[in-house]
Amino acid sequence: MNQFMKMFDDPEAVARYQDGPRRFVPGLEALHRMSAILLAEHMAADGHLLVLGAGGGLELKAFADAHPGWRFTGIDPSAKMLELARQTLGPLAPRASLVEGYAQDAPEGPFDGAACLLTLHFLPREERIDTAAQIHKRLAPGAPFVVAHSSFPQAPDERTRWLSRYAAYAVASGVPADQAENARATVEAGISMLSPEEDADVLRQAGFRDVTPFYAAFSWRGWVAYA
Repeated sequence: MNQFMKMFDDPEAVARYQDGPRRFVPGLEALHRMSAILLAEHMAADGHLLVLGAGGGLELKAFADAHPGWRFTGIDPSAKMLELARQTLGPLAPRASLVEGYAQDAPEGPFDGAACLLTLHFLPREERIDTAAQIHKRLAPGAPFVVAHSSFPQAPDERTRWLSRYAAYAVASGVPADQAENARATVEAGISMLSPEEDADVLRQAGFRDVTPFYAAFSWRGWVAYA
């Protein structure tokens, strides 16, 4: 995990960041569109969305384009990634307040919805529960929470198979084979993944109800749940 987190403070890595999710995450743009649809089912046209792991700004930009009346508070521990988010948003940046920190550093709200994409897999189980609980207490009753990250079966043989598929997809998307293998090895050695069943239970333990899967793409899963 430390290797991944250090990357987000490396100026060269940050400059290259936006290529990574598109090459490693199948259907990234579709994930953003589906997330916006699920949020909009319960958010007003002038709603305020909390986005955890907002550095880079890809989902902020997608949500801002899809819903011109929404406002955003984005949280990320990396100042460099937040600066990239500002650049990505461009003229839309005034609609977003960007805060350097973690979930507990977010304003109290209440927010009309929340999203956390490609982030929670960096945290061990108990920290995931605490982070999700921090989001829950900042949401209005019934507000939607959309979350997606790497999540796949964790039995040893299945874990190896899915990590190999993770790397193979990256190679098929144009990532050099040695870089894809390095990413696979880093994930295998340094990140404590959970199974999809365990990840759904994390949301329930944090207080969310009606936890429903909506996205599955190789080693990635997504859920929508409600405060």
